[in-house]
Amino acid sequence: MRVHSGLENFITSPPSWVQGCRLGLLCNPASVDAKLRHVRDLIACKLPGHLTAMYSPQHGFHAEKQDNMIASDDMIDPVLKIPVFSLYGTTRIPTKRMFDPIDILIIDLQDAGTRVYTFIYTMAYCLEAAQKYGKKVIVLDRPNPINGAVIEGNCLAPEYASFVGRYPIPMRHGLTIGELALLFNTHFKINCELEVVALTGWNRKMYFADTGLPWVPPSPNLPTPSSAIVYPGQVIWEGTNISEGRGTTQPFELCGAPFIDTELILSTLSQHEIPGVLFRPVMFEPTSNKWKEKQCCGFQLHITELPVFQPYITSLRLLQAIINHHRDNFQWKPPPYEYEYHRFPIDLIIGDKKIRRCIENLDNLDEIVQAWQPSMNGFKEISRQFYLYS
Repeated sequence: MRVHSGLENFITSPPSWVQGCRLGLLCNPASVDAKLRHVRDLIACKLPGHLTAMYSPQHGFHAEKQDNMIASDDMIDPVLKIPVFSLYGTTRIPTKRMFDPIDILIIDLQDAGTRVYTFIYTMAYCLEAAQKYGKKVIVLDRPNPINGAVIEGNCLAPEYASFVGRYPIPMRHGLTIGELALLFNTHFKINCELEVVALTGWNRKMYFADTGLPWVPPSPNLPTPSSAIVYPGQVIWEGTNISEGRGTTQPFELCGAPFIDTELILSTLSQHEIPGVLFRPVMFEPTSNKWKEKQCCGFQLHITELPVFQPYITSLRLLQAIINHHRDNFQWKPPPYEYEYHRFPIDLIIGDKKIRRCIENLDNLDEIVQAWQPSMNGFKEISRQFYLYS
């Protein structure tokens, strides 16, 4: 028996109180049902004339924008002839003008299960705007693609809040987007009128491949469920001069740079127990982004035991090994990053400057992990209050 998404459950039985309401829709190409029918078309068919505006997150309504800080423009939807407002353009916060055409905002986005993924903060800004302008929000829930049983990493330090981390949550948060909406709205006191249409058939141990649902890339550089699984760790390369594989067919599964000596790196990593993954030495040439058309030496991550694979600590160990052996060539990427122009991107991604400094100093990573356990355990206790699934 496969999982049924919040979209499918909503379309099967829309609540009676949406009748006669003007509906807004925040979505992108991954907002589809099991037959790959898009949420826009399903709602337009089920509730004709009700959709009056749509909204797009980072990468655009069609997920066509490849990189960070590439804005998308407002447009008119060619099918319904209604406005599509970009929430990754001149503003990332919905304005009154954007919300004036609607009574209820429906959110249907596929999250990546990782703190730095901007879709969840676009959702949070929408919850705040809904509270401010007197609108109701419905979140159509979708699976956490990297499961809801495992939580990993340090919680964001409040002084490093940004569009890639607004709240003190761990790197791998273990919640569905609907559960996150409840957490943001209640625990962080947004207090808008919110309803979540739950999944059916999903349990917290499921990875996306277990759901029976089709994977449509929520953003251009998460092309497969495997790329989503490594993303909570491999995203750290965005804060460095190491390629995260953008401009290749395997973003985030690949990483490297022209100066990396893979044998030397592997000799260091062999001293550590890094469960559930093998680093395969590779050569690749990105067609865009860092090291464009330059031959890079690096690794592809091959997951061998999914239940024990820890993406975040795995990539931090690899980062520390590269700094250890290539300190003269390795660099932290300078600002800007996701519309932050002063702070180091790596501090925004990791969410704590102290951890970056510990890695630079080649401090014991096991001790770093132990140091973040209390805050992570505290988040576990808080987040359980918002679980919708066993």
